[in-house]
Amino acid sequence: MPTLFTRIIEGEIPGRFVWKDDDVVAFLSIGPLADGHTLVVPRREVDKWTDAPADLMQKLTGVAQVIGAAQVAAFGSERAGLTIAGFEVDHLHLHVWPANSLADFDFSRAEQDPDPERMEANAQKLRQALRDAGHGQFVPEQ
Repeated sequence: MPTLFTRIIEGEIPGRFVWKDDDVVAFLSIGPLADGHTLVVPRREVDKWTDAPADLMQKLTGVAQVIGAAQVAAFGSERAGLTIAGFEVDHLHLHVWPANSLADFDFSRAEQDPDPERMEANAQKLRQALRDAGHGQFVPEQ
């Protein structure tokens, strides 16, 4: 049975994508810690990050780094947070979000029902920052 993320990647479930390439996609989290909180996900189903091939982890962290830099630019944060939790969905994913302190790493503070219009505006803002940084070939229109 495909994971929730595979279903999002295949378009069965909607997602606010900000990055797509042959190996990796990134879309906004539906439970954001901050505006622009993004999940970086391999197209290939891998459960635990410790089981992922090294080249896939390098690709994921490289995309996460690019997205983190775009988040800092777009949302004016001091840094970008990065974590791999792996408990919510059995499909490897990296959380990347704008952060200003360690308090911003508290997943118990994740927003449960974010405003869809604000989420779409955040996606557009992040897509534009990625384009401005020279990564337009990987940024979907919607």
